[in-house]
Amino acid sequence: MKRISYPIEEELLNWYSLTPKERWEESRKLWDFYISMGGSLDPEPDTQSPFHAAFEKSKTSSHGRSGMRVLRRSGV
Repeated sequence: MKRISYPIEEELLNWYSLTPKERWEESRKLWDFYISMGGSLDPEPDTQSPFHAAFEKSKTSSHGRSGMRVLRRSGV
């Protein structure tokens, strides 16, 4: 059986040569750099999620309550 070999970039080989602890530290450095450049850890909204509409801000009146009034009738 012939084995297919794929060329691997030197950067990827260097990554594979690191121990898990060293990879963790390198990843932490990348996240620190990402945050320092203005990146955000807030998740992007998932418009495909069935729960997406539940988290959208609803339009409310200036006092923060809904515009609906409850009408009460006596004797009901």
